[in-house]
Amino acid sequence: MKYVVLLGDGMSDVKLDQLGGKTPLQAARTPHMDYMAQRGKMGLARTVPEGLPPGSDVANLSVFGYDPRCCYTGRSPLEAASMGVDLGADDVAFRVNLVTLLPQRGQLLMQDYSAGHISTDEGRVLIEDMQKHFGNAEFQFFPGVGYRHLMVWRSGREKLSASPPHDITGKNIIEFLPKGEGAERLIDLMNSSQMLFNRHPVNKSREEAGKLQANSIWLWGHGRSPKIDTFSQRFGLTGAVISAVDLIKGIGICAGLDIINVPGATGYIDTNYRGKAEAALKALEARDFVYLHVEAPDEASHSGNLEHKLKAIEDFDELVVGPVLEGIRRFGSFRILCTPDHPTPIPLMTHTGEPVPFVIYSGEETVHGDASGYDEAAALATGLYLQEGHRMMELMLRG
Repeated sequence: MKYVVLLGDGMSDVKLDQLGGKTPLQAARTPHMDYMAQRGKMGLARTVPEGLPPGSDVANLSVFGYDPRCCYTGRSPLEAASMGVDLGADDVAFRVNLVTLLPQRGQLLMQDYSAGHISTDEGRVLIEDMQKHFGNAEFQFFPGVGYRHLMVWRSGREKLSASPPHDITGKNIIEFLPKGEGAERLIDLMNSSQMLFNRHPVNKSREEAGKLQANSIWLWGHGRSPKIDTFSQRFGLTGAVISAVDLIKGIGICAGLDIINVPGATGYIDTNYRGKAEAALKALEARDFVYLHVEAPDEASHSGNLEHKLKAIEDFDELVVGPVLEGIRRFGSFRILCTPDHPTPIPLMTHTGEPVPFVIYSGEETVHGDASGYDEAAALATGLYLQEGHRMMELMLRG
């Protein structure tokens, strides 16, 4: 038996006037997901337990089959695992976003959480300069991918609150700066980055090209290293993870799964969808399970770009779901779980903790409930509801 999770990050949404009262999943052309919904087991699952933040970290832990209430310690420790950065028992990891801040009428606004989706090469130069000027035995900066990077506070403080920058687009940052024990140290580093990045060669080049400048870092998503059972220990299966995002790779590493890097996987709408599908099918030749994650719908939602979100959903269906659905049949018995991790509504440009539609398809021409297609309303109509999202994995594996 082969098992695959096909995850379209942030696909779920709300009804939009621009789409005549439809959600993006309802409006997009998704024949392959519709096919599975009409023949598989479909329902809704709450991937974000009450009291936890509706982040991709919490939600993807649920989809992987882990109860976040038992193992969630923060986003950045998972990203650190993906990047090969060791954390001591007392170390605290922080996500470092390269962002664009906009001075306006005496306020400082969060203009763009990704500095215009700055390239990995440009981001690396800026973060390496942060390490050169401000790194020491206590604070260390590590370059990642695009706008996503890492800082480790050795023997650091964790009784802090810090807002995700994609939650505060267009808002005055002053009220969202880190708060709590040691917050002033973090704010000082953020302020220092603004002085370092002002007229930095990377930003001069971006300005000349008409691109947004990365004029600050933003620190958030902190936590200490988690302790979780491996996927093999929990479910008795070998497996692999395919994603462009360090967070998802980090969960995979903590779960003892192999990480498969696909050339051209960017975490955006220009990602190598087809390459991911081909890599997943190849991985199944020697493994039981593959978790294939596509970030593009979520990034489009954070930008408030409906056109890009529709394209990302349709490309996911055509270039990932379709080829996997066709290619997996050669292995004989299989099950596919297709789901978002959380909703990312276009009007909000951030995550919510509402239940997400899921479908489990095993190649059998059976129908559960009366699912007409793959979307939020069709999932609700089946009557199948999982209050604990991590039960989706058990449902797929055990049938």
